[in-house]
Amino acid sequence: KAHHTAEATHMLAPHLAPDGYVVSIQNGLNELVIADIVGPARTIGAFVNFGADYIEPGLIHRGNRAAVVLGELDGQITPRLTTLHRTFLDFDDRTIMTANIWGYLWGKLAYGAQLFATALTNDSIADALAHPAYRDVYIALAQEVLRVALARGVSPEGFDGFDPRAFLPGVDPAISRRSLDEMAAFNRGSAKTHSGIWRDLAVRKRRTEVDAQLGPIVALGAEAGVPTPLVARLIDLIHDIENNRRSQSLETLDELKKCLP
Repeated sequence: KAHHTAEATHMLAPHLAPDGYVVSIQNGLNELVIADIVGPARTIGAFVNFGADYIEPGLIHRGNRAAVVLGELDGQITPRLTTLHRTFLDFDDRTIMTANIWGYLWGKLAYGAQLFATALTNDSIADALAHPAYRDVYIALAQEVLRVALARGVSPEGFDGFDPRAFLPGVDPAISRRSLDEMAAFNRGSAKTHSGIWRDLAVRKRRTEVDAQLGPIVALGAEAGVPTPLVARLIDLIHDIENNRRSQSLETLDELKKCLP
């Protein structure tokens, strides 16, 4: 999980070859953590959106095929990236290379914030995104994340029905709702009905990645002068569920909705 990244990287670092590097096949901005430990030159970015769950030792449930993207942090298409790409093709022959890995990572953060909100309830991802009473919440969350991305000079990339352009500030809400329809449709085709966040809360009863994934959005937003009250409140509500102060329910999602302007 994202909150294990620093510890894992410190364990890996002494074993890296002189030309070795670390690849984060995770959600979040873990590349920032890895690069801080082993250096940007020894870090390659990766974006993944396929759905999978660890069920038990030796058993992984992969629920669908979805975007897999690799990229150097500085946007170059290097020989080592090309070699890594060939390796990834054994896993998914649709894996691509990009000169804008940060765009994909920030796009997934916007979508990820929406997924954290769906985990406040027991609804499936598709049902949650399709619920008419809460679409304004999902739209506002994505907009808040993308404001931070834009302030950092990032151009967000789309994937698997998620189009960040549909959630940019000032966009016609009808366009945002249409994107939510496409995201719900994509998720209805997945054998993985609920997010890993929901599974951590409802099944494994363990702490989620909320601080490692959404915490940096709040910190980087403050650094850029972009307020992130919805994301901050979402973090608090996830912690409330982790600590048995709230249940996974529409009532908890209502608490997030109260923060809408």
